[in-house]
Amino acid sequence: MIIKTALITGGASGLGYEFSVLLAKDAYHLILIDINSEKLKETKKELEDNYPIHVRTITKDMSIQNSSSELFEEIKETPIDVLINNAGFGLYGHFHKTKWEREASMLNLHIMTTTHLTKLILKGMVERGQGKILNMSSLAAFQPGPLMSIYYASKAYMLSFSEAIANELKGTGVSVTVLCPGQTKTSFQEVVSQEVASQEVSENKIGFNIALPDKVAKYGYDAMLKGQSVAIPGTFNKFLSFLPRVMPRNIATAIVRKIQEKNR
Repeated sequence: MIIKTALITGGASGLGYEFSVLLAKDAYHLILIDINSEKLKETKKELEDNYPIHVRTITKDMSIQNSSSELFEEIKETPIDVLINNAGFGLYGHFHKTKWEREASMLNLHIMTTTHLTKLILKGMVERGQGKILNMSSLAAFQPGPLMSIYYASKAYMLSFSEAIANELKGTGVSVTVLCPGQTKTSFQEVVSQEVASQEVSENKIGFNIALPDKVAKYGYDAMLKGQSVAIPGTFNKFLSFLPRVMPRNIATAIVRKIQEKNR
């Protein structure tokens, strides 16, 4: 019997949890990385109780420098068949007012950690001639995002990086997919607004075009299995991703700002 192993960062909740369930259904053994040890324990028990797989959990803050190297040292003896770089968070506010420490953590997580972990695991995949990588980006990747400037910029990086290496890897047996969902009903909004004074935001104020996490994860998962390079769930989101290409950028940027202000 062939043993398949998948590694998921941010794997204990939200989209990461949904990816874990999909992989468990397909009989992948799992390595779940998350900052929340209690959620990891709960997810491990649930998945092992319901599927004939083994779940290894590692509690780690992947926004800390060198966390990718530390993680790889722990798992390097296990061939990884699927890597899902899912961990991430957002931050709302004017750039000159937000906390640099939080933004530095975001940049490290979304860009440095994800890129380095991909590099570390990708080498083994190429040597074995097989493997799949799914990177989490966002609909935010397609335009500038006032009031969430660092988040939008980091997601643009992830889109560009993923498309580039997907092209490089043609013919190797390894594929890279970048998932770009729009608004999704997870705890993301709560984290986005946690440092905004006097705000307690647990869900989007704009209720239109919000997707369920299980549907978004399934769309991205299927795209990954097909080796599709860019996956944008939803017809309306595909339309929105195209608009900045034909609309003056200052107008697109102004629209995004209005949406952000309304949503908080």
